[in-house]
Amino acid sequence: MLVFLLRRLLSSLLVLFFAVSLTFLLTRSLPGGPFDKEKAGSAKVQEALLAKYQLNGTLWQQYTAYMRDLTHLDLRVSFKYRDWSVAEILAQKMPSSLKLGGIAFLIASTLGVLLGGLAAMWRDTAIDWAAMFGAIVAISIPSFITGPFLVAIFALWLRWLPVGGWGGVSHLILPAICLSAPYVAYVARLMRNSLLDVMKSDFLRTAKAKGLTETQALTRHAMKVAILPVVTYLGPLAAHLLTGSMIVESVFNISGAGSIFVNAIQNRDAFLLCGAVVIYCSLLILFNFVVDLLYSVLDKRIRLYA
Repeated sequence: MLVFLLRRLLSSLLVLFFAVSLTFLLTRSLPGGPFDKEKAGSAKVQEALLAKYQLNGTLWQQYTAYMRDLTHLDLRVSFKYRDWSVAEILAQKMPSSLKLGGIAFLIASTLGVLLGGLAAMWRDTAIDWAAMFGAIVAISIPSFITGPFLVAIFALWLRWLPVGGWGGVSHLILPAICLSAPYVAYVARLMRNSLLDVMKSDFLRTAKAKGLTETQALTRHAMKVAILPVVTYLGPLAAHLLTGSMIVESVFNISGAGSIFVNAIQNRDAFLLCGAVVIYCSLLILFNFVVDLLYSVLDKRIRLYA
């Protein structure tokens, strides 16, 4: 177990290093600079800004200086929002995205597993058809259509929920449903197919032969094996949902982290983009590690040796 943890820590640091390095180098290699929109004729101003942000050297010098600061947990200051450090921007934007993404993840995982399990247990019945038809609809309709549709019905017509903004629990319901809807469908389809494969396994027939009912065999044995592919999918999904969605946050007027990636690229804001990549990769590494731990818990045949 100790060897596994050490190997995993080393590989995680390497992944994070290459992801940040590639992001910084590609962003700084793009045509144009972060200060090209400064007033015409202000060459001295641009030179002063480049010197201030340590961008007046070669690309290699810029890169090594940034990575040196990053090892000291210094994410530097944003090019666009010059009165704000990258850490301050992320600290302001991330909490709302984490809360919204966390609720959406719970909905997607629990409801998706439940619907997929029911569809497999009642294969080729009305329950199966309804669940899979709903999954296809949820996957097919993009969130920029689902969001306004939910607002029109539940906020403007029925007046049960607020139109948008950020506040109490009622403000989270519509955006969480909108954000989680397609992933409920993905999880449900994945769970259904996996459970159907497990239901054909020899060990399940053996369990039934020993006197277990169909439901007991499924809940005690089949579910633990069938959920493994779902757990694999849920790891990256958690990192994706927790770092925000630009479309959903825009539709519901939520000031979250979803727009950071797009805005940082448009503004050539390399430091802000790298900071967002650090957060995303760290979450992705963390949840993939949790997935590996869950493997060993759900299936005793899996051991974390290396």
